[in-house]
Amino acid sequence: MMADHTADGFDPLGFSAIPTPPEGFRSGFVGIVGRPNVGKSTLMNALVGQKVAITSPTAQTTRNRLRGILSTDQAQIIFVDTPGIHKPYHELGKILVKNARMAIDSVDATLFVVDGSVAAGRGDEFVAALLTQSQGPVILGVNKIDQQPADCAAIDTSYQAMAAAHGWPLVKFSALQATQLDALLQTLVTQLEPGPYYYPPDLVTDQPERFIMGELIREQILLHTREEVPHSVAIGIDRVEEDTTITRILATIHVERDSQKGILIGKKGSMLKAIGSDARQQIQKLVMGSVYLELFVKVVPKWRQSRSRLEDFGYRVES
Repeated sequence: MMADHTADGFDPLGFSAIPTPPEGFRSGFVGIVGRPNVGKSTLMNALVGQKVAITSPTAQTTRNRLRGILSTDQAQIIFVDTPGIHKPYHELGKILVKNARMAIDSVDATLFVVDGSVAAGRGDEFVAALLTQSQGPVILGVNKIDQQPADCAAIDTSYQAMAAAHGWPLVKFSALQATQLDALLQTLVTQLEPGPYYYPPDLVTDQPERFIMGELIREQILLHTREEVPHSVAIGIDRVEEDTTITRILATIHVERDSQKGILIGKKGSMLKAIGSDARQQIQKLVMGSVYLELFVKVVPKWRQSRSRLEDFGYRVES
């Protein structure tokens, strides 16, 4: 279930109540950090059991700090999916990396996700150095074990050495195949303190539906255009009208150049039609009903370099 509600767990729509936790119940916020494209969003979706974060083969897909909520009989874990930590090349990149770093200081525990199909590299060492400043526990999560080569001893040794050097527990898993996730969850729960339910147990994210709608549209743009229109896209949900039979959505895709607008529209509108059709199918799963989606494309030159434009599109340094 997705609904608009405040960070303290109050649901203004009145759908859910926050129960009293049983004895021994644990809870807390777990930041999922790591380099771009190591599978952080795929992992959060797999742990929560529902799609709350978009994924694509393109690096740096996540832009906002997303919260996915997992509630069990023993614990409630609020996963904070963060943008991949990388060297920024524009104002948007600077904001994303700053937000990811701030997340490290604002959670109860950190899950450091790495790509287990390759050995630890300089990017992983950079993130590891940042995490040495963390006040809370850190778990090293080695993802993509389904993609490891037959002889993976050197890869495993590189991450075992990293974990040993910092005294971090290490868990191997595959987010894509959903293998070894029970072991990961058990390790995470043991790192959390006894605590309350922060959110109603039937919620899976604290993001409003409009935000998720925009992200599902952006996901289809990334999947359909790949490197042609990589990160120059921002989505504005202009209007949502709901009745008993259908949800009507009007959205604007903002790009930086006329050439990108042409790519998104395609020959006789073919690309925009394909993006809209696939996004509509994903949004129908979100709202659990029929959707009419109308998309427009607008050129906003150099929006990623403009602080005011970034704020208009919902990208700002988070507190």
